[in-house]
Amino acid sequence: MQERYRPNVTVAAVVHYKGRFLLVEERIDQQIVFNQPAGHIEANESVEQACSRELYEETGIRAQADSLICIYQFQANNNASYLRFTFAIELEALSPIRPQDPQIISAQWLTYDEIKQQQSTHRSPLVMQSIDDYLANKQHDLSILNHDFL
Repeated sequence: MQERYRPNVTVAAVVHYKGRFLLVEERIDQQIVFNQPAGHIEANESVEQACSRELYEETGIRAQADSLICIYQFQANNNASYLRFTFAIELEALSPIRPQDPQIISAQWLTYDEIKQQQSTHRSPLVMQSIDDYLANKQHDLSILNHDFL
C-alpha cells in the first residue's frame, strides 16, 4: 500500500506598505534565503491566526490578514510538499521590526524590482508568485475560510 500523501500546511503573508513588500531573510539548512513571513499552522489554530502569529514571530509586527491571495500546492522536493495559504496584509503605518524567531536574520522592505532581482535567493518560487498574484488583485474575502469546527 502506498504511503498517504501528507503535505505540510503553511501560511504566508504578503505585507505591503506604500509600494514596498516585507521579506524576511532567514537561515534554512545552512543557506540564507528570502521569504514572506511564513510558517506552519499549530494545533487548534486557524489559518488566519497562524498568519498573524508567524508575522509577529518573524518581524515583531502585529497585524491581521485583509484577504486571502491564494492557496498554493508546492512540491519542494521528493520528501517535502506544501499546501500554502497566502494572505495579503496592507499596513497603514510602519512598525519597528523586531524578529522574535532566531532563524530570522533580518526583515527588509523592498520594491518589486528589488525582489525580482533577488529571485535566485528566494526560498521558493511562491515568493514571487504571491507578489505577482497580489499585484494582479487576485484576492478573496476571508469569509471563504471557516474555522468554526476547531
